[in-house]
Amino acid sequence: MKSRENDSPGSVRDGAGEPGLPDGPAEFHTIGPDQQTFAALGRWVPEYGDLFCVQSRDRRDPSLVVSSPDYLKHILLSNHENYAKGVGFERVKMLLGNGIIVSDGEDWRRQRTMMQPGFSRANIARLSQPMRGQNQALRDQWRLLADTGQTIDITTAMSRLGLEIILRSIFSSDLDRMVDQEGGNPFAFLAEDTTRDIQTAVRFRNLARLTLWLVADRRGTGERPFDFLSLLMDARDRKSGAGMTDKELLDEVNTLIIAGHETSAGTLNWVWYLLSQHPDVEERLLTELARVTPGDDFSFDQLMDLNYTACVLKETLRLYPPVWLFSRRARQEDHLGEFRVPAGAHIFIAPYFLHRRPALWPDPERFDPDRFDESRSPPVDRFAFIPFSAGARRCIGDYFSFVEMQMHLALLAPRFELSLEVQSSLGPSEPITLDPAVNLRTLHSIHLKVRHRNAP
Repeated sequence: MKSRENDSPGSVRDGAGEPGLPDGPAEFHTIGPDQQTFAALGRWVPEYGDLFCVQSRDRRDPSLVVSSPDYLKHILLSNHENYAKGVGFERVKMLLGNGIIVSDGEDWRRQRTMMQPGFSRANIARLSQPMRGQNQALRDQWRLLADTGQTIDITTAMSRLGLEIILRSIFSSDLDRMVDQEGGNPFAFLAEDTTRDIQTAVRFRNLARLTLWLVADRRGTGERPFDFLSLLMDARDRKSGAGMTDKELLDEVNTLIIAGHETSAGTLNWVWYLLSQHPDVEERLLTELARVTPGDDFSFDQLMDLNYTACVLKETLRLYPPVWLFSRRARQEDHLGEFRVPAGAHIFIAPYFLHRRPALWPDPERFDPDRFDESRSPPVDRFAFIPFSAGARRCIGDYFSFVEMQMHLALLAPRFELSLEVQSSLGPSEPITLDPAVNLRTLHSIHLKVRHRNAP
C-alpha cells in the first residue's frame, strides 16, 4: 500500500521521511450517504483494502476510509477520545437535537453514564412484555391475512411494528393518552416517511410539546410508570446528583424513537426476505423455536437461549447493517500503522463493505448464520462486525433491539410462512434495490405472501 506525499498522490513518505497518507483512487469524490458513494466504495474497498485516502474538492481535509479491524479498534476504542463525531450528523441533529447519538465529549460521556443503567438486562426483561403484546396483536392480523393467502408489505409492517414497540417502551400507557388527545397516533408518519428531510424534521420536532407535556405531568404527580421516559427522568449524574433538563429529556426521547425503531424494523425486513430464500436456515430456526420457546408463555431466559436465532439475526446484520456508513474526525494528528492521520482528517467507516471483505469473511456474499456459532466457526473479531458500531460508542440500545427481534421471530415465525411472490408494486421480476441513505433500506417495499405454517 502506498501513501501520499504532503497530502497529495504519489509517494510512500513525505519530504522529511515521515509517514504520509495512504494511497487511494485518483478521482475526486465527496463521501456521503448516497448512491454514488455506495457504488464508489464497492469498487475501492476491494481494491485498496484496509486504509485509503479519497480527495474531495468540497473538503479541505483528506478523507480516509478504514476497513481494518485493528485500525478500527484504535479509532473506536483505544484512542477514541481523539476522534469526534464526523460529517453527516448535521442532518441527524435536525431530528434528534443533542441526543446521545450526536453529542460529543463531556456531554456524551455524562449522557452515556446517566442512561446506561436504564438499559440493564433486568429493565429490558420488564420492557419485553410490551414487545410480546404488540407481536401477539400483529399475529392476529396476519392470521386473517393468511386465511385468504394475502400479501404483506413486510417493509411497512416491520416499520409500524418497530415504531409501536419503541413508543410503548418509552411512554407505556401514556401513548394512549396522546392518541386520544390527538385523534390518532401523532408519530405514525415516521413508519412510512423515509425521506428524513427538513419537512420531516420540522414535523417531528413539533411533537416536542407532547413529550414535554408528559414530563411536566409526571413531575407534577410524581407518577412513574415503568418505561424509558421514567428511567430517563430518574437518571442522575454521578458527580452532581442532577437529573436531565427538559431539553435533554426531549432530545434523548427523540433519539430513542428514531434509532429504536429503524434498526429493528430494517433488520426484520431483511430477515423475512432471507428466510424466504433459504429454507434450510428457516428449518433450523423453526426447530430451535419449537424446542426453546414453544407456545406464548416462554420466559425471558428462554428467549435469550435462542442461540441459532441470534446467529440468524447477526448474519442478517452482517449483510445488511442498518447504518452502512458513519464517520469520525481526528482532533489531533495520529497514526494508523505506517500512515499519518492529519488533524482534521475525515474518517469514514462503512460496515456494509467491512462485513463483505473476503479477508475477514470467507464467501462473504453467502448467507451463513453458522459464522456466528462459535462451536462451528472461529470467534468473530468484534471490530470486524460492527452493525451497532463498536468500542466506547457502541449503540446503547443494541441489547434492546436484539430482544425485540428475537421476540418477534419466536412469536410469528412458527405460525406463518412468508414467501417472495411479488417484490413490489412494479411486479415480481423487479430486483431488490438498495437505497443507501442515512439508513440502508430497500428502494421499494418487499412484499411477501403469508400462509399458515404447514398449510398446503
